[in-house]
This record gives sequence, structure tokens and C-alpha cells, in this order.
Amino acid sequence: MIITVINQSRKIADKELHPVIRAINRQIREDFEPYWSLGATLRLEGKSTTVPDKLALPDMRGDAVLYLWDQVDVEGALGYHDMNARGIPFGFVFTELAKQLGENWTVTLSHEALELIADPLVNLLVAGPHPTEHRTVFHWYEMSDAVQAETYVCDGVEVSNFLLPLYFTPDAEVGSRNDFLGQAHGGKVLTSFGINPGGYIGFFDPKLGKHVTFANAGDAKAKKRLEVKKQQAAGRRSIRTEGPSGRPATLAIETPAVRGAAVPAQARSGSDYEQID
Repeated sequence: MIITVINQSRKIADKELHPVIRAINRQIREDFEPYWSLGATLRLEGKSTTVPDKLALPDMRGDAVLYLWDQVDVEGALGYHDMNARGIPFGFVFTELAKQLGENWTVTLSHEALELIADPLVNLLVAGPHPTEHRTVFHWYEMSDAVQAETYVCDGVEVSNFLLPLYFTPDAEVGSRNDFLGQAHGGKVLTSFGINPGGYIGFFDPKLGKHVTFANAGDAKAKKRLEVKKQQAAGRRSIRTEGPSGRPATLAIETPAVRGAAVPAQARSGSDYEQID
């Protein structure tokens, strides 16, 4: 997979972007691909327009496009990816908003690149436990949301932590690793379908008939991030379109309780994504 990177930022020069792309390519090749058997190469290309064109994607010279863009295309989102009307995956990294929230744009670029590789069309869901109730919901197939406050350095560039395949299994396996860094919090490492401090998860709740975002109670950093997205009506899977009813999705800030059993399966989501509000 070739991911075309188009630098539409007026504040980040190509000279500054090249080492970041090189570091993320190494992250993909040496850290991500050995676990997921999915790979890609980011490649910086030129631009023929001054404003990103999500429909025509005139400067794509590969399989997908990631734009660096100072302005906020979807307000409140550090970055997101989706597909256009022709089914071509594209994504954005909003550099100014990342700066305002104290997050490095290089981490956002890493985050979006990894998720673009794993779920380019944003249409994969995984059956798993509801975080507080004994029933099954369909979790977003996101590589970094649950651990998005955690980063590490690759070739001097700050990049995003990411989940490993065993994270998406309903029952923890003895000695399993569920995220790349494997950091312990309160003496415990990340569990299957769990959330580390500063992170959150999203899922489609068939009982409610809509998408929900969820973070742990008392997690100020995660709550702040979700509140910003709530105020700005943004979130990666919910930014596509508002549902036909116009009703907002739920923003859940709760404490996880005992999880029920889940069926390990994947399902495809529909196209009616409701706005987080």
C-alpha cells in the first residue's frame, strides 16, 4: 500500500516533514507490520492545488492520501480518515489543533497512518463486550484510540503507541500483549477491549442503534479530549455524516464494570454515522 502524503501546511516545511515520514515508515515496517502482517509506505508528493480536494484527490500517486493541513476541516478532530465518493481512502492531520491540545502533530500523523492501513475504508467492526453491561457491542477497529495518550520515539520522532491483534479477542490469554508498549498502569497492563489512561474507545451499540464513545471515569485527559470533540462535533467514525434522524451519538464517561462474554467476530458497519455532540 502506498500512502501519498500531501503537505498543505504553511507552517511545516517539506524539509521538516521528510524525517517524520522516514521515521513512521520505519515504525510501520519494523514495529507494526511484524504483528499485523499489514504494511504500507508513506511517500511525500507535490501539490497542484492550495486547498485539499477530498473528492478529486488530484495529487494521489498511490492507494490513499494523507493531507497535512493547518486549518480544521472537521472541527475538533486532531486528524481523521475516511473514503471519498469513489471509495478512495484519504485522511487529514490538523497541525494547529494538535498544537492547541498539546499533542505533537507527528503523533497524529503516525496514528492516522496506522489506522489507514488497518481499516482504510472505515467499515470494520469487531464484536466484543460492552464496557459496563453484560452484552455484546461492535467495537471500532481502531489501532490507537485506546492508547492514544501513549507515545514513543522512533529515529528521534515522536510516534503513536498502537494495539496488537490479541486486544480484539474477548478473553485475555495468559502472557498476552495487547499493545505495543505494554506499559503497566496501576500495576496492570492493557486488557482486551480495555482503555489505558488518556485513551477512549468507540463502538456501535445495537441496543441504542448508534455509535458511542467511552472513557473511564476520573480520566481528566481522556475526558478533555472527548469534550473537545463533543463541543466541535467530531470523531473519526462519526465525522462521516450525521444520521438520517439528526440525533447525536452518546458521549459516555463511565467506570467499566465486569464484562460479559463476547463472540469473536467481525462485522461491517453501515454508512449512517451520527455526529458526536
